[in-house]
Amino acid sequence: MTEILEQLNDAQRHAVTCTDGPVMVIAGAGSGKTRVLTYRIAVMLRNGIDPFNILALTFTNKAAREMKERITQLVGSSDARNVWMGTFHSIFARILRVEGHLLGYPSNFTIYDTDDSKNVIKSIIKELNLDPKQYTPGIVYNRISSAKSNLTSAEEYNHTAEIVADDNRAQKPMIGEIYTNYEIRCFKAGAMDFDDLLFKMNVLLHNFPEILYKYQNKFKYILVDEYQDTNHAQYLIIKQLAARHENICVVGDDAQSIYSFRGANIQNILNFKNDYPDLKTFKLEQNYRSTQTIVNAANSLIARNKDQIFKQVWTENEPGHPIQVLKAASEIEEGQKVANSIFEIKMNQQQPNSSFAVLYRTNAQSRAIEEALRKLNIPYRIYGGVSFYKRAEIKDLLAYFRLVVNPLDDEAFKRIVNYPARGIGKTTLEKIELAAVQTKLSNMQIALEPARYISGLPSGTVAKLEQFATMIQGLHYQLQKLDAYELAQKISVSSGLMMELMSDKSEEGLSKFQNSEELINAIKEFTEREEIDIPIDSDTEGSKRSLDVFMQDIALMTDADDDKDGNNNKVVLMTIHAAKGLEFPFVYIVGLEENLFPSNMSLTTRAEIEEERRLFYVALTRAEKKVVLSYAETRYRWGNLTANEPSRFLVEIDEQYLEKSLRRVPSEKPGSSPVMKQMPAYMKKPLNTPATSESSMFPPNYVTPVDEIQPGVSVIHERFGKGKVLSIEGSGPNTKATVFFAQVGQKQLLLKFAKLKVV
Repeated sequence: MTEILEQLNDAQRHAVTCTDGPVMVIAGAGSGKTRVLTYRIAVMLRNGIDPFNILALTFTNKAAREMKERITQLVGSSDARNVWMGTFHSIFARILRVEGHLLGYPSNFTIYDTDDSKNVIKSIIKELNLDPKQYTPGIVYNRISSAKSNLTSAEEYNHTAEIVADDNRAQKPMIGEIYTNYEIRCFKAGAMDFDDLLFKMNVLLHNFPEILYKYQNKFKYILVDEYQDTNHAQYLIIKQLAARHENICVVGDDAQSIYSFRGANIQNILNFKNDYPDLKTFKLEQNYRSTQTIVNAANSLIARNKDQIFKQVWTENEPGHPIQVLKAASEIEEGQKVANSIFEIKMNQQQPNSSFAVLYRTNAQSRAIEEALRKLNIPYRIYGGVSFYKRAEIKDLLAYFRLVVNPLDDEAFKRIVNYPARGIGKTTLEKIELAAVQTKLSNMQIALEPARYISGLPSGTVAKLEQFATMIQGLHYQLQKLDAYELAQKISVSSGLMMELMSDKSEEGLSKFQNSEELINAIKEFTEREEIDIPIDSDTEGSKRSLDVFMQDIALMTDADDDKDGNNNKVVLMTIHAAKGLEFPFVYIVGLEENLFPSNMSLTTRAEIEEERRLFYVALTRAEKKVVLSYAETRYRWGNLTANEPSRFLVEIDEQYLEKSLRRVPSEKPGSSPVMKQMPAYMKKPLNTPATSESSMFPPNYVTPVDEIQPGVSVIHERFGKGKVLSIEGSGPNTKATVFFAQVGQKQLLLKFAKLKVV
């Protein structure tokens, strides 16, 4: 025990050894948060706590794996592998495999990804004869996802007046009907989407007290990583599971809460003390990652946020380089300056390409950076591109695996029933789907006896359907007899899929074959892995390497887990949201302009501004040695060249941490430095004065918030002049206004970009 604790600083040691009762660990950027979680579990195991009684919830499988490997080094593999450690979704999926029958789900239920869900919604929209332009699958899916994150069922959705009114205002009154049909369709297919894994877990614990009691007693110690990123559904599950023993430890940093658009609620961490009055709070404030300049600059920025848990992050690292600010005339010049800077540091300091990261607010900003890097022959990779598991040929093979695991999976059936071509055309598939809807059976059940349910089918088509269905059924019966690799090999051959890929001798065909081969290789590695990532109890030991377990592993992968190119020596380009949790010696943060960063969609409330500031804080604290900030005076937005003002965040960093050329000399007045001279008047305020009210965060002439623009009001547009609002449609970021302008006539405008001001 002593040798473990000697590896920690005092603050970490106190957080690690306080294992009983409610504990909150506020971990500043680079302060060893993962180390504390890992050592805390190791200490608990050394103290004799049963590993099967420990539940550790993370946000990526990668984080869970790394923690488990480190715990194994500290206490041995047998204890480490029996800790229930994984993402919220993987742990709850595992529980639902066992208990889901109480909700009417098979143990081998399919987990739909976003594409699957949107395909189901698209089918429902078509069946209801709705306009696909009015009811786009993406918008409907997001609406349903948001409802589930707030634990609103389809029935509650349709009976909540406020929700119905919102849909009516958005001219989408049928979303509730689509949601109802979507739930029915998923249930019939034995499928849950990602949101269901949290939603159904809440239903299970709420409706079956004996199940809640069972898991309260099982999970006597609960640890939650990145608690600031939890949503309402996750919060309630954690609270229910911890209610009996209250041995709960949450770790996070409110200053890094940047996922409200996914439903994350910063109030979960800010108000944690309200749920547990006897809470013990520990603060990890020593940063081991960044230079003193970077740490202090980030502190001076985040101090302006009102909603936060106070901490003073510090470091014993070297002072380091001052922060550099690059001013460019255009986005093209910005890309050139960033690329030249990277090239110069690479040559002068002999740094590998992988030491550099370029971070931006939106994906679209990568284009100019890419072009500039290519001209200098600097290799790069875009983090978060098309993932291996989303390639068409991989999804085809996975669809076969899914259907073998769960023959009720209609989406998988539709994808591969005629691939490779079997003479089962679109018309036949439509008849199968119609019969399935009418009989409330799955597509596979119809395909097993097509002549019984569909009249007039040619005998040849009947035979082909029966042959396909029988093949899948036969493979399904071998699910628990063969390991994942053996069954995957059999499926790829029996289906004719590998033969189909081998017959295409083109370069693209060869690439598809190699990708499919790589998937088979991954399954082979899975079956030979010493231990699988999802903890397994002794009663399921025999089936732990079966194809259904592999499929769950794949279905629950996150973008952060699917980093196949992680060791390549390339400059990394990514959004700031994607960069959270990562670190690089040299970080470039580009596009620091008003209406881009902070985003023009996040300027209407103090809460939105504060989240944008936290996002910038996250970007700054990714850097170890040097930070370079850049902005362009002009940039193309939606095809129009626009003039930009430097971001307010540039002036919010204390000037002493900027390069000398950007600091004020004693004789200068505040606001006269090279950066501040270009700031609009409303931003030229004392540097160390935190914003104390919403109004102080906006320029005197800021645009009217979207929700204040109503039919009948008079408005001014910077291009079209004065006009009158005729009607409003849509909601949130998709709200549109039809406006009649005296100079140009009637226009329909997307309000988030229109910048209207009520007069």
